[in-house]
Amino acid sequence: MAMTETMTAPSPLGDTRPQRSRRHWGVALKALQRLLADKEDTGQVFEIMGALNGDSTARSYRRLLETPNGGRLAYEHVELAPRLMDDAWLDSFAPGTVGAAYRHFVRSENISADGLAEISRQRQSKVDQAHPHAWFGRRTRDSHDIWHVQSGYHRDGLGEACLVAFSYAQTGSLGWAVIALGAALRSRRGRTRHPYIGAIWQGYKRGKAAAWLAGEDYEQLMSEPLDAARRRLNITPPTLYDVIPCADRDGALPAA
Repeated sequence: MAMTETMTAPSPLGDTRPQRSRRHWGVALKALQRLLADKEDTGQVFEIMGALNGDSTARSYRRLLETPNGGRLAYEHVELAPRLMDDAWLDSFAPGTVGAAYRHFVRSENISADGLAEISRQRQSKVDQAHPHAWFGRRTRDSHDIWHVQSGYHRDGLGEACLVAFSYAQTGSLGWAVIALGAALRSRRGRTRHPYIGAIWQGYKRGKAAAWLAGEDYEQLMSEPLDAARRRLNITPPTLYDVIPCADRDGALPAA
């Protein structure tokens, strides 16, 4: 499961104002069914986001420009994926930092920013477009695993569902809401003592309470001590997720 948003292109007349996209519910719901059948089918996430997110990327980009460092970040338009694929850069982070936690996360899970980027290219033709909104969408996509590390959610089915709910609270992107709701409804079918729905709902509340992560300078963030960064950003512990045994985190969410 991965993180991205719809890219909005400038009009042929050179008007760079965001164009509101139609939402395609049929496409989204079919993709959701496929995703719930196989949580590793990351391409379906891009289908859902592309079908439902409308102008959310454009709105988030405008929000970035209103933050203290947003103008600089937009001007520099650093592409995160190449940085996150730089082994020497990742190896430079001291133990206990966000960067060290990210390094352990991607290497232990055998995943990469480039792998996620390639899946998005297969689903979204304008993902590499030279446009500010497209850049912001790539930045959002490539920071997904940084959000995993910051939030404390792993890549099991429940962890992904909780991070999706967290992401909806952070971005307001409708695609995330649909995925989170689908995962929560799916979990109701499993009769279990574990608080799966409560953990997903807590993910939303944690995302709502936290600072806006999309406005962070991720290159600087990676050098911060992980615990200090979480305190600064008001990212509280995922208590309901943590009480569920690792072996059961896919239990009622076998395909979420």
